[in-house]
Amino acid sequence: MKRTLLGAALAAALLATGAPAAPAAEPAPASAAVSAPATATDGVSAAGQALADSWQPPLSTRGRYVVDARGNRFKLRSGNWHGAQGSWTGSGDSTDPANHHDAEKSDQLPLGLDRKPLAGILADFHALGLNSLRLPFSNEMLHDTRPVPDAAVAANPALRGRTPLQVFDAVIAAATAEGFAVILNNHTNTSRWCCGLDGNERWNTSQSTAQWEADWLFLARRYRDNQRVVGADLYNEVRRTVTDDANWGLGDAHDWWTATQRLGDRLLTEADPDLLVIVEGINWQGIPADGFFHWRPTLEPARTLSHTLVASDKLVYSAHFYGYTGPNHTGATGLGETHDLRYQELSPEELVATLNRQAFFVTADTARHYTAPVWISEFGIGADETDPQARAWFTRFVDQLVATDADFAYWPLVGFTGHGHWKLLDYDPEGRRTGILDDADWRAPDWRRLVTAPAASGPVPVTDTWDMLNLDHADAVQSLRTRAGGDWDPGARKGVCPDGQRLIGLAHRDGRGLCTDSGAHGLTAPAGPVTQVRDERYVTEGDWAGGYTKLQCPRGQFAIGYSLRGQAVSALLCTGASRALPVAGRTLWFDRGDNRPPGAPGGEYAEGAYKGQCGTGEYVAGLAFTGAWLKGKTPDALLCRTL
Repeated sequence: MKRTLLGAALAAALLATGAPAAPAAEPAPASAAVSAPATATDGVSAAGQALADSWQPPLSTRGRYVVDARGNRFKLRSGNWHGAQGSWTGSGDSTDPANHHDAEKSDQLPLGLDRKPLAGILADFHALGLNSLRLPFSNEMLHDTRPVPDAAVAANPALRGRTPLQVFDAVIAAATAEGFAVILNNHTNTSRWCCGLDGNERWNTSQSTAQWEADWLFLARRYRDNQRVVGADLYNEVRRTVTDDANWGLGDAHDWWTATQRLGDRLLTEADPDLLVIVEGINWQGIPADGFFHWRPTLEPARTLSHTLVASDKLVYSAHFYGYTGPNHTGATGLGETHDLRYQELSPEELVATLNRQAFFVTADTARHYTAPVWISEFGIGADETDPQARAWFTRFVDQLVATDADFAYWPLVGFTGHGHWKLLDYDPEGRRTGILDDADWRAPDWRRLVTAPAASGPVPVTDTWDMLNLDHADAVQSLRTRAGGDWDPGARKGVCPDGQRLIGLAHRDGRGLCTDSGAHGLTAPAGPVTQVRDERYVTEGDWAGGYTKLQCPRGQFAIGYSLRGQAVSALLCTGASRALPVAGRTLWFDRGDNRPPGAPGGEYAEGAYKGQCGTGEYVAGLAFTGAWLKGKTPDALLCRTL
């Protein structure tokens, strides 16, 4: 979003002598702050009925596409209806509009409710060509029990006397009744304009991780019965504080990968199994000054460490791009500015290459553990922009969205006439509309081209699924069936493939694994035994790894998981097949180098470690290791048998 720039704020803070401000107090439990959600009562418009009839919830994913319940592609043509996340800039009287971003005081509500009836705003969203909305909110808003000011809902008097969350309820009920898919976005901890050094840098900067998770579980349960609330966008633009960075995979309290992996699984298992779980890449790491390490990681870390949810068809990745920022540029001018290129300063070829490296590879690379839909959930530019370079960037970025058939969400949708120029729709105090629907707006041709561009549609074939198991710091038991059976190897680190997949690859050290259903969809028997193998009792068809200890699945079963104690193999987990399994196979060694099929289907899942991987026409029937000197009982060989 267009905002107070992180680079300038960081630079100023690093030069200052004072300590950072103390975080806000942790809010009370969410259940104490809210009441039951409102329901829509107004009639549905013709445009709303047509949109509702065009797709069937819930949504899921197939490869790079989001699909509806019929298996048809549902392209997220979205916009950000901001305001509920807060608009106060952090200084001055918060009741004075002058101290709010662009003097647009939101009162923790989606903007425009004071100026135009809700039905009219939604009608304008239909006219924009949208089918979905990203609704930002703050954790503070969820807990605010004060009635909203009457003036904040002047054009919607039925909302008077409600709390901000109850107004949020009403907006969601009306939007979904009009056929829009709604994606909830946890934008900020506190109701303060994002995104600088504002106490909202991480999901747990001004609150605990436990509170963050509790608020999300509360919201997911609150809207569970409304299936057009389709997604949970877990947190916005995770970035550096003055003193430290968020990371992707270190296993500490600042680990964004671990936090999203855990919360995503909790949402699907404890709140709403139908939600899409949307994970944005890290927006910024490092000190924004020449001579210091700094960059915008976006989704690049997912190439070697992606998410594996208990439901593999619920993950969507997200990224943000603005022309005035760059792959190593915060977007600042003056204080906090570096000499790195901004996106709008890249040549057309450099821009495409950079965008593909940072985000679009997730959809371009098929048959990888990180393959998923990518939602560009923020991009935008001002209607008052006159810089030819900036205008050219916007056109080129739209070119990229069209060429890649990408899901998108423009920032922002709604604003006030005469206050800022980035929004698509402006409303004056009487509710009269101007903006991109008027031909005078220079962005209009690119916008029309974007929302009407040819796109994949109709049924999406079921695709092969690849997922990685990460045992770097904790268990990765991603099978609901196995979880229901309890801890199958107490004290060990355990990895189990999601239900419906089989183990196909292992790392020699550190516990990474690779799962797939490629070549054998529906291989798992719907019921039957799960066997924990800890010795050689099932080695009955010959010694396939002489001198090594062999853990082998019983005949008719295949490997779905494994466990380690330190680096040493502890057990193999096997399950029954839906059909007879051949026993012809081969021994695949990987103790002295990589041994993977040509092209390494599934992608790099254990960077820096030797890996063994059976072919897509095979299943893992056994695992071998040795306690010989300096060997340490690490995984050394797989028994790969033909499917």
